[in-house]
This record gives sequence, C-alpha cells and structure tokens, in this order.
Amino acid sequence: MRLRPVVIALAIAAVAGGGWYYVQRQGGAGKTAENHRQAGRSGVAVITTAATSETFPVRRRAIGVIETPASVVVRSRIASQIIEQHIQDGQMVKAGDPLFTLDDKEARAAVARDEAAVARDTALLARANADQDRVRQLAARNAAAQSQVDLAVANARSAAAALAGSQAALAASKLQLGYTKITAPMAGRIGAVRVPPGNLVGAGDLSGQGLVTITQIQPVRVTFTLPERDLAALRAVMLRQPPMVRVMSPNSGEELANSVVDFVDNAVDTGSGTIVARATFPNRDLRLWPGMFVDVALDLDQRPDTTVVPTVAVQQGQDSPFVYVVGRDGKVDSRPVKVFAALEGRTAISSGVSPGEHVIVEGQQRVGPGVRVNETLRAPDKSAEKEDLARTGAPRAPADRANPT
Repeated sequence: MRLRPVVIALAIAAVAGGGWYYVQRQGGAGKTAENHRQAGRSGVAVITTAATSETFPVRRRAIGVIETPASVVVRSRIASQIIEQHIQDGQMVKAGDPLFTLDDKEARAAVARDEAAVARDTALLARANADQDRVRQLAARNAAAQSQVDLAVANARSAAAALAGSQAALAASKLQLGYTKITAPMAGRIGAVRVPPGNLVGAGDLSGQGLVTITQIQPVRVTFTLPERDLAALRAVMLRQPPMVRVMSPNSGEELANSVVDFVDNAVDTGSGTIVARATFPNRDLRLWPGMFVDVALDLDQRPDTTVVPTVAVQQGQDSPFVYVVGRDGKVDSRPVKVFAALEGRTAISSGVSPGEHVIVEGQQRVGPGVRVNETLRAPDKSAEKEDLARTGAPRAPADRANPT
C-alpha cells in the first residue's frame, strides 16, 4: 500500500512531460510552416544581371615564342691579340659602336711597307713614261727604231701595272688594319663576353663561339601556329585589315604588348595540320625577351550586336544549354539557348535570350521554371566594358530591358 503514492506521482509526471513535449513540437512545426509561407510570398532570393548587346570578338588562343629578327656572332677577321674591351655583358649597342681593339702593330707595319712600294712604283712609272716620250720624239725624227718605241711603251705599261698592284696591296693592308677595330655590325643587346682581353684570336675561326653575340631585341617577333580550319578566316581578315594580336604572360595573364599579324606562312604543315603566323612588336619597354613563351590572343573577326551573358548564367541541360530568365512578373523561365562562343567569363548567345532580359547568375540551384524569386540586379561588369572599349574602340550597347515573350 505504501507503493501506491509513488506510482501515482510517477504517472502524473509522465503525463505532464508528454504534454509539454507535444506543445513544443506543435509550436515548432507552426513556426516552420509560417517560414515557408513567408518565403513563398517574398520569393527565393537570387542575383541577376541584364544580358547585354556587344561587339563580341571571334578569338583564337595559341602559345607563341618570342624570336629575334637577327642574331650575330662577332668573330675576329684577323689573327691577333685582344688589347682592349669596350663593352660590358648585357650592354645595349648601336651599329658601329666599338667592341674590341686588337694588337695592330703588325698591320701597321704592313701598311707602311705597302705605302713604300706604292711610292717606288709611282717613281718607276714616271721614269717609264718619260722614256716613252723621248723615244717617240726620236722615232719621229727617224733617230730611233720602231723596236725601241715598242720596248718603251711596254716598259711604261709594266710600270703602270706594278703601281696598280702596289696600290691594291696597300688597300688590303689598310683593310687588315681596320679589322683590328671590331665594331658592332647591328644594334642590339650584348651577350656574355666569351674572350677577354689578352687572349689570342684566330682569323675567321668558325669552330668556336666567337667573341660575343649581339641579339636584336627591338623589334622582336612572336611566332605561333593556328589550326588549318582557321586559315580561311585568317586570310579573309588579312585582306581587309591585319588582325590584332595580343601577347600575355603565361604566369600572370598580364598583357605585355599588342600588334597585328604581318606574316602568314605559304604552306600548311602536313604533319601537325597547322599554319605558322607571326607578328612584330617594337618592344620599346623590353618586356619581350627572345626565347620566352607567351600566350597569344588573335581576334579573327568582330561580331556586332551579339547578345552576351555571364558564363555562370549558362546551365547545361540534358539536351542543350539553358539559362534562367526572370520575367517582369518575378517568375523564373527556363530558356534553351544556342551558345556562339565563350570568352573570359562571358558567353555569346545566338538565340534564346534578348538584350536587357535578366538572367540568374547566383541561386540557380534553388529555383526552377515558374518559381517566384526576389531578384537583386547586379550591374554589368565594368572591367569587361573597359576591355571592349580598348579592343573595339566602342563601348558595348546599353541593355534596355526587353519584354519577355
């Protein structure tokens, strides 16, 4: 009998606890339902942006190599010893700037010897001409035989030939003396000096690396290849106006320089199915270095009045790509689209969306056709607009909100 009060107390506690749990559960469910009803009235939060009408480039990308138009290995043209070096490693030089001075004592001695020979032969020619004149005068008075006249003429001609030979030898000696002053054959950048002063150098030694190498780096060329399928478009645009070429750093993506295509090879490589093209850059700031690899962007054409949306707005369906468009009634419409091209976060649309319509760029996973949304309109990317202005010379067309159909 003493257990009855305990049992009664436990039963009362159980009933009270169950009632409290039921009240709490019903209250929470009511709040959840209320939240859903509020979400249904306000719409799912999404971020949209307006489709724009732009001049969209038909762009091809490739990997290019910076090449120098000319590179010269400087060698000595005579055998001598280097006396003086006038340049430093990596120095910029102009055509005609002094590079090295060689020992010229032997060359000067040869010049002096040949100058003496010229003086001697000049005197001999003068005497031979005088003898010829006297013999001719005697022959005119029948005081000299014809054979004497012929001999005098031959001696004069022989003396003239000897003088011409001496003069040629003197010119060659002076040329050899000039070779002791080694100058830059062209403008460019000096490489590492391989033979310092004091060393003996050979005459036109082609087996070694030469004294130094001069590489032309202003201007430079960028050579790249395009697939054969782009050849027709490239030739067509070359007839109108050479297409723009931009080179970018493969590491940072920074644009280093821009120019136009100035050469297309005369044959397609049958092994790779590619065609070689080239552009020349002034390289005034020396940002392009021979041998370096760069990313190349080539605009083959410009497509005006093209509808463009952010690439993140384009979803891939089972049959075709599509975008979510928010109508004026705030409801979502799924639009199949035809993609023309994608470039740098933007996609050109051939059909399915009109300029000015709002496409969802964030929150697509929470919506579907017919769902009401609460959109936050994001302005078009200004950096892309600045790029359009720099690339085409005209800003993109304003996006007027179009009526959904």
